[in-house]
Order: sequence, then structure tokens, then C-alpha cells
Amino acid sequence: MTEEKVILVNENDQQIGLMPKLEAHEKAVLHRAFSVFILNEKNEIMLQQRASQKYHSPLLWTNTCCSHQREGETNVQAGTRRLFEEMGFTTELKELFHFIYKAPFDNGLTEHELDHVMIGYYNEAPKINPEEVESWKWMCIEDVKNDMQHHPELYTVWFKIIFDEFYHYLEDHKL
Repeated sequence: MTEEKVILVNENDQQIGLMPKLEAHEKAVLHRAFSVFILNEKNEIMLQQRASQKYHSPLLWTNTCCSHQREGETNVQAGTRRLFEEMGFTTELKELFHFIYKAPFDNGLTEHELDHVMIGYYNEAPKINPEEVESWKWMCIEDVKNDMQHHPELYTVWFKIIFDEFYHYLEDHKL
């Protein structure tokens, strides 16, 4: 199996090339990504705990799912695909906004992403893929914010950045 490639982009989200995922993270090259937040009718976020065998950030809590678009995929198609691969369900997704961030990991890799943030709604339990996800839970948005402040070591580096953007977007747009 060939290594998955990420889409390299400029700051305007225009594709400028492809690169193997690991190489892009080693070189901290800007690439396209997405983050999905699934909420239920109680306005709780479905969080996932990354699987123990992940090559970075194992067993840390993060948003419902996130990954990288494949060449030729729309953001929503990519989010829908990955949501099913990791969490075992599909639901309608809506893109909210995008932004650029850079986050180094402890292992020398760096996320440098133009991240498309999407939201969807679902009220049932997921059917998690154990190769990707260790566990999951629903958590009130305010509780996530407070827990992240008191226990930042339990969350992925990128989730702390993305959640802050998501939280302020919700404040401004009253979704």
C-alpha cells in the first residue's frame, strides 16, 4: 500500500502539489486538512480518544474526527469519508470556516495545516474503528473548555487550537 499523500496549498487554499503525509509533517509544509465536530441535540460534542497504536498523540482526546482531503475530494466528501472510517456513521456535514495553524508534536513532527472546520449533528452511539479510536464520549462544550484549561495534557495539540476557533465561531454565530 502506498503512503497517503496530502495536498500542499498556499495561504489562499490553492493546490500547489502533493507530498507523502509523513514527509509533509516532517518538513512542516502547509497542507489542506479538515476537522469535524459532531454535536447532539443536547449541544454536546462527540469526542474521540485516539487509538493507543497511533504514531503521534496516542490516547489523547480530540474532536470527532480529522484528517486530510485526498486529491479530487471536496472538503465535505473527505469529512464524510473519514467520519465513517473512524466513527462508523455518516451524517450531513456543513463547512463553517477555515484557518491556518502550526502545531509541533513531541516526536519532531509538525502540523502546518489550512484546516476546514465542519459541523454535523448525530444523536446515536458511533461504531468506532479500534485501529483509529480507543474510546469516545459526549461532552458539553463548556465542560470541554474548562477541562482543557485544567488538564491540557489529555488533549491533542491541534484540538486545543481548533476548539478555541470553533468555540469563538459558535459565540459569534449562535449556532
